[in-house]
Amino acid sequence: MLMKTHSNMNPTIADEGTPVSVKIRERLLKARKRFHANDNIADFIEPGELEKLLDEVEDKMMGVLSSLVIDTEHDHNTDNTARRVAKMYVNEVFRGRYVHGPNITEFPNAEHLNELMIVGPITVRSACSHHFCPVIGKIWIGVLPNEHTNVIGLSKYARLAEWVMGRPQIQEEAVVQLADLIQEKTQPDGLAIVMEASHYCMAWRGVKDMDSKMINSVMRGVFLKDPNLRREFLSLIPRKG
Repeated sequence: MLMKTHSNMNPTIADEGTPVSVKIRERLLKARKRFHANDNIADFIEPGELEKLLDEVEDKMMGVLSSLVIDTEHDHNTDNTARRVAKMYVNEVFRGRYVHGPNITEFPNAEHLNELMIVGPITVRSACSHHFCPVIGKIWIGVLPNEHTNVIGLSKYARLAEWVMGRPQIQEEAVVQLADLIQEKTQPDGLAIVMEASHYCMAWRGVKDMDSKMINSVMRGVFLKDPNLRREFLSLIPRKG
């Protein structure tokens, strides 16, 4: 009796055995879209697939724990660790990769505001792309609007920052991503962002330096051209130590 070949199988049945991460990856490759650690891939995730991805990450995490020689069957402290870690990555720490950006209502600049506005400090949390160790810090955003600038609520800057930082990030790239996003949505004359953060890949491992922080900035428009405006912005940031 001849066995049915794989090519004769129902495509739907064959598809059910394909890991959801493979399906998402294939869509990205077909669309020739990048999927680096700090990229958002929400457009390529179909309804219901995020929960399946959570299950897949849990399964793979169980393999990591096994390779670390941790007896999850008898250790009550780690018997549910794989699920907790999967939920942390997919639903929390790296959520900015898998969901669309927050809804931001933009209003016209009816009052023709044109004075420097500073938002911050906004507390942000991320993880470095190299070791997946926490990156925790603060962001200050300076905006110089014009009569054509779209105005957004103060809390929306925090939501945008949270979405961008909710991915494995390199601090220098994260600030540029956030600047690009705010520039696109508001179109101000000038935009300035400063980020100061502690990197636990230095505090928890490596040199184990608990005090070092990284500070970097992005300046756009008039902040880049006008040194007086740039100095005013930097002088008004109440950083400590």
